[in-house]
Amino acid sequence: MTLWYPYTQMKDVASVPIVKKGNGAILYLENEHELIDGISSWWSVIHGYNHPELNQVLIEQANNISHVMLGGLSHRPAIQLADKLVKITPKGLNHVFFSDSGSVAVEVALKMAFQYWSNKNIVGKDKILSLNNGYHGDTFKAMEVSDDSDFTTAFSRILNKGYFLHTPRGGFFADAKTIATDVDLLEELLKKHHQCIASFILEPIVQCAGGFKIYSPLYLKAARELCDKYEVLLIFDEVATGFGRTGKLFASEYAGVIPDIMILGKALTAGYIGHAATIANSKVFSSFLDIEYNKAFMHGPTFMGNPLACAVALRSIEVFERENYLMKIKNIELIIQEEFSSIQSTFIKEKRILGAMGAIEVYDKKHLEGFQTLAYENGVWLRPIGNVVYLMPPYIIQENELRKILGIIKKWFNKND
Repeated sequence: MTLWYPYTQMKDVASVPIVKKGNGAILYLENEHELIDGISSWWSVIHGYNHPELNQVLIEQANNISHVMLGGLSHRPAIQLADKLVKITPKGLNHVFFSDSGSVAVEVALKMAFQYWSNKNIVGKDKILSLNNGYHGDTFKAMEVSDDSDFTTAFSRILNKGYFLHTPRGGFFADAKTIATDVDLLEELLKKHHQCIASFILEPIVQCAGGFKIYSPLYLKAARELCDKYEVLLIFDEVATGFGRTGKLFASEYAGVIPDIMILGKALTAGYIGHAATIANSKVFSSFLDIEYNKAFMHGPTFMGNPLACAVALRSIEVFERENYLMKIKNIELIIQEEFSSIQSTFIKEKRILGAMGAIEVYDKKHLEGFQTLAYENGVWLRPIGNVVYLMPPYIIQENELRKILGIIKKWFNKND
């Protein structure tokens, strides 16, 4: 086999279904099989497939220019998208650096954090604090701030990891008393090691690829206060949680907290083209302004600010706002809640729902062996992560399509309990 697939033991690969077309929430395969996409092609295709407006804007932009370097040149779609992102993200995030994937955007954020302190002539802040179960990407620095898992095991001996804390306990509705122990642990670690910690990076509210753990917004508020107190930059990785997935445009809105740096990707371009953004506040940005050239930010992906990606991202945001997607997401959440309430099994450890995301964690991943095949045979595309079966559907999914997905999950647990 010439094509090497991700997260796959290629020795076991006999064949992979071939997609020939997509429309709405449906994938059409070469073998005439149809699948309702329950995971939005890794959480990015928020408007579904073959969206006429997004298709058209790509054609229009390609007829002008499909790519131009941002080194010494610029173009309107990049400028307009930067302006739009500053407008819709939390107040104070005023400076946008583009890249071509979420992992690279994480690398950019971490490099910004390290260089921020270097540019301020503060030596020794060379470690990053992050949370257990977190996933921030597959490039090397991104792996260093991700929890040990199948993503990082092969490289564990060469990764220069920083500090890790437990994911805050108690879930979304945990009160201050419930999270007090985790907040105390955070302060204890910062008090002891802040002189060598450059930043604290975390996925706000929901850890996605690390198992869809959900924690309280109160922890984000505490993290902001403690990072300020101990002079540590706060980074929010909203690659997966951004653009409505949790029910807010950005998950950080639940806490009313503004990070020093925010990272966006995936749904930024609605799954059309790989693109990402790292957005910094003026405190971070101004540290790079100097007569010394070596204090400039020395990073520049070839395809950063790609005109096609910027044009489709702008139109995607326009559609999101015009068609009140937050209401669509709320309706998806209500249907997931209704259907999950009737799914019962001794295998189930916990059910978690927030926005257009639902996850069921089982005690042992062996309880999900064969689930993906069952879903495929019944016309649904779902792909469990470890011991968690989850859905993160396109926001335009029809109610009957969404209920079919949930019906397959219910069928699995009824069949195997």
